[in-house]
Amino acid sequence: MTVTSLVTGASSGLGAEYARQLAAKGDALVLVARDRDRLEVLAAQLRDRYRADVEVLAADLLDPAQLRTVEERLADRGRPVTTLVNNAGFGMRLAFEANDVEDEVRHLRLHDEVPMRLIHAALPTMTASGGGRIINVASVAAFIPRSTYGASKLWLISFSRWANAEYRRRGIVVTAVCPGFVHTEFHQRLGLPPGEEGVPSWMWLDAPTVVAASLRDVARGKAISVPSLRYKALVLLSRMAPPGLAARAGRRGR
Repeated sequence: MTVTSLVTGASSGLGAEYARQLAAKGDALVLVARDRDRLEVLAAQLRDRYRADVEVLAADLLDPAQLRTVEERLADRGRPVTTLVNNAGFGMRLAFEANDVEDEVRHLRLHDEVPMRLIHAALPTMTASGGGRIINVASVAAFIPRSTYGASKLWLISFSRWANAEYRRRGIVVTAVCPGFVHTEFHQRLGLPPGEEGVPSWMWLDAPTVVAASLRDVARGKAISVPSLRYKALVLLSRMAPPGLAARAGRRGR
């Protein structure tokens, strides 16, 4: 049986790394992002290196018609998707009052509404097929007060916890992955050059390590994956820290 993984935000960063590691495991892939050219380059690399079966699905997930196309692909029982990786996202500067409110609305939709719709589309096919995996890329920012980015990721974690408990009996694992600072293009898209985020070097992780650790946690059926011991410790400390101290910590970095 062909195992197929659909990855959103697959053109770069953690999304591209999920595609590489899933292809290395033998999965067929459906790559979703806005930039078709970058997806085609990645698809060619995966076909060449892993002989992977790769489908490119260029879509802007904030466009209702294009989002519907991805939902329809997930709902296609003739070509079932075994693993859904909800990775698409973008950051906002922490000064909420200075951000354009429509940008904030799009940010909220992409981080919460879009994954919810894609999960809803995927579940009937997964249950009919006898199982599946849903990976929701969240953030350790959800565990500290951190403007709308942390708030949106907290929703994703809460929903993943519930969904993992609800659907495990049907063979479906739902995992929220909560990395810390990862070397990707994320901060560059915010207009923040490397080294200007005020983040110590020891807090940075690399994408291959984050993805490999999260896939191990998914295989164990975990609802929450916090890659690296240093961030597990920071999450624990954040739960014990006074609210004011946690809020000050949340101002660091992007």
